[in-house]
Amino acid sequence: MELAGSRVLVVGATGVLGGLTACALAERGAQVALAGRNPVRLAALARDLGAPPARSFEACDLDQCTSLATWAARMLSGLDGVLVTVGAMGFGAVEDVSNAAAEHLLTVNALCPMAVLRGAAPVVADKGFLLAVTGTPPEQSHIEGTADYTASKAALSGWLGVLSEELAPRSVSVLDFRVPHLDTGCADRPLIGRPPALPPGADALKTALSLVEGIASA
Repeated sequence: MELAGSRVLVVGATGVLGGLTACALAERGAQVALAGRNPVRLAALARDLGAPPARSFEACDLDQCTSLATWAARMLSGLDGVLVTVGAMGFGAVEDVSNAAAEHLLTVNALCPMAVLRGAAPVVADKGFLLAVTGTPPEQSHIEGTADYTASKAALSGWLGVLSEELAPRSVSVLDFRVPHLDTGCADRPLIGRPPALPPGADALKTALSLVEGIASA
């Protein structure tokens, strides 16, 4: 996909990976619209990028998530792609994780991205793209104390696979971008529990650049 001049919504722009990806897209000539949960960081990023459209949202408000693509298409006079980098970590043995905590993880990691892309599916241009970050590759995902986190990411990955089939007639690329543990500090701010011993995180900037290259190659 040609990135120069493309119109892209970045959801999760106030996170480390989302912010780096938004900057990398802008550097490649894309017009970006930004959506993030932290209004202070969102305003700062928008200033750095020359005041593109920016909107705060709450990941647990699924109707609000669904409306983001329509808003971005209106602000950018069309929409060629949407990427979602929203996510949260959670740790704990299965018997120690409350139903409320498990529901929260599922909402942030799966239902929120699904809602964003559900709203984007009828709006994104033919031959465009929809992308979500689904987290740790399967061969690295069986880490003790991460059952509910892993389940939330697996649910999103399976949903993306079906969406890809549904949008194939329009040549819309549905991208399941799987990343290893990153050096973003996210694991140190879990919704629940304490992180186990983890290997050093992969470089977030290199990952963001790889994500952008993946879009360009789609």
